[in-house]
Amino acid sequence: MNKSHYLQSHWRFHSIGALFFLMGVAVFVQLVRIQLSPQADVFRKQGDLYAGTWRTVYPPRGQIYDRWGNLLAGNKIVYQIGVELNHVTDPEGIAFAMMAVLDEDYENMLAIASQEPSPTAVFAVLTDFVPPEKVLQLQQLAQQVGQPDDANPSIRSLEGLVYIPHLQRSYPERDLAANVLGFVSMEGRGYFGVEEKYNQLLAGAPEEVWVPQDPYQVATITDIPPGASLILTIDREIQSMVEEILDQAVEENGAEAGTIAIMDPNNGEILAMATTPRLDLNEYWKYSQIIEGSTPFNPAVSKAYEPGSVFKIFTMAAALDAGAVEPDTPFLDTGQIEIGGAIIRNWNGGAWGPQDMVTCLQYSLNVCLAWVAQQLGPKDFYAYMLDFGFGHTTGVDIAGEVTGRLKTPGDPDWYPADLGTNSFGQGVSVTPTQMLMAASALANEGRMMTPHILRALVDNGTQYETPPQLSKVVLSAETARTITLMLARSLENEASAALVPGYRLAGKTGTAEIPTPYGYTSSATNASFVGWGPVDDPQFIVYVWFEKPTSSPWGSEVAAPVFRDVVERLVMYLNIPPDNPQSASLGR
Repeated sequence: MNKSHYLQSHWRFHSIGALFFLMGVAVFVQLVRIQLSPQADVFRKQGDLYAGTWRTVYPPRGQIYDRWGNLLAGNKIVYQIGVELNHVTDPEGIAFAMMAVLDEDYENMLAIASQEPSPTAVFAVLTDFVPPEKVLQLQQLAQQVGQPDDANPSIRSLEGLVYIPHLQRSYPERDLAANVLGFVSMEGRGYFGVEEKYNQLLAGAPEEVWVPQDPYQVATITDIPPGASLILTIDREIQSMVEEILDQAVEENGAEAGTIAIMDPNNGEILAMATTPRLDLNEYWKYSQIIEGSTPFNPAVSKAYEPGSVFKIFTMAAALDAGAVEPDTPFLDTGQIEIGGAIIRNWNGGAWGPQDMVTCLQYSLNVCLAWVAQQLGPKDFYAYMLDFGFGHTTGVDIAGEVTGRLKTPGDPDWYPADLGTNSFGQGVSVTPTQMLMAASALANEGRMMTPHILRALVDNGTQYETPPQLSKVVLSAETARTITLMLARSLENEASAALVPGYRLAGKTGTAEIPTPYGYTSSATNASFVGWGPVDDPQFIVYVWFEKPTSSPWGSEVAAPVFRDVVERLVMYLNIPPDNPQSASLGR
């Protein structure tokens, strides 16, 4: 071979090699382009319909605990039962088994199990949310088919039945703290309480995953992180105790409903919140049968009503703080007073003669408190009441909170006479949670704390604490101390049924006539009591409210004894030692 021929052949080999290399590069580039194109992404998501599909998978819902780690809301395994249509040989037998074990409709089950399989329909759902014990019965029945002692000769085969486990919300304490927790529907949505308020955190972040059509391969789906778990401020033992006392008191007093709520005035933590009626959250679909009509799920945050005489403590506190009165300011009660053209009388229509501000509270004199509001003046009176949180929400982290109503000068339906009636809790509407928050200013040296139910959140293994939130400094510490001692003295002077031996407490009863379209009626009342203690270092506020009690209309006879019953057991749960019951000075 001469040199020119060799060079020519060498050049050809190199050219062919380069051509193949360039073709390989082009093929590689094209493959990459196809893989990254939008059409490829659509194709991947559509996939082979017979093999599987892309679905949104929701993580396990976060759990809810009380402050000590007791489980209040968790998840349990239930089953979706379906049929793999390619393997069904006895649709009549499957329908019969579903009817016998699960009480399902035979014709409906037969229609589903008799479907012809197709590339887009290889699996069909018969029913869902089946408890494990029912699945076990079906599995045992399937094993018995064809045996000599077969108890169900109408079943030839249960082949094709598939049991797919998944989670369902579970409430191990049934109706305990039901009004606080709320519930989760079968669709996974939280309703009421903290289940609704924190639904997004509890539910977690869903992800898109590839789910095989073959139901036997569904278990291979990768787990995704669960939703956040909540630790509540609720104390399970205190909540249980309060519900027990409440239920008994509602029955004994013939009340339509009742509420008891307990809060720590130092940080706003709600230790217990009990209302009636309640329902077993595991059977939430019975909601409309148990909580009828317009009754809210949690009246402690969702029902506003006229509080009556418990409101007087805020009128007096405002007047003391503004310097309008002193504890020993004299007042001559003639039995009536005119404000804005309206005549205001005492609860018994009587004239009580010479009094001071302590005895005005002790005897709950409407005339005296209306006079006190006059000394304060409408501008300052309503400014203080708004500062106490009346007329707007507290910000408590429970779904469904309402504002109540506080009319103020300038509103089209406010009249000068309202200053007098509002001073003793008539013509103003509040919620029990508002009363707790407002009372915290009196029990906590003038510092009003925002009530809250979430103590901590646990997400991805990290616990995040909820810090106390100061709503507002409403009063001076001196004023708060003064009104607390005034209320303690008034309880002691009248030998109130709210007193607990060994503990000095402050508090006030309330009896409010219920307004109707035709005016107020004395035949139906709201009976209530708010109190806190021990006086020297308040650790709790307790609010008790009964709707339309029939045993007695008076808060002193209905609500005060219940307050005592709660506090007697509460101080033991909280390990609060007896304090010095000796009287203290009321000096400013």
